[in-house]
Amino acid sequence: MSEIIFVIENSDEGGYTAKALGYSIYTEETLDELKENIRDAVKCHFDDATLPHIVRLHIVKDEVMGI
Repeated sequence: MSEIIFVIENSDEGGYTAKALGYSIYTEETLDELKENIRDAVKCHFDDATLPHIVRLHIVKDEVMGI
């Protein structure tokens, strides 16, 4: 595998959540802490032979405007 994709969204409790697409990897923190947690989680989830070379973060931001 060459890459794994995480969807990053705002958390209801504050901070952000990260969910890996197609894998059971999930974490929740501030954005800086989230990136470190994602690195650690990916290293724990995969062995050296299957470790992705790229971790792509897809940051989704919903913004509501009044008219």
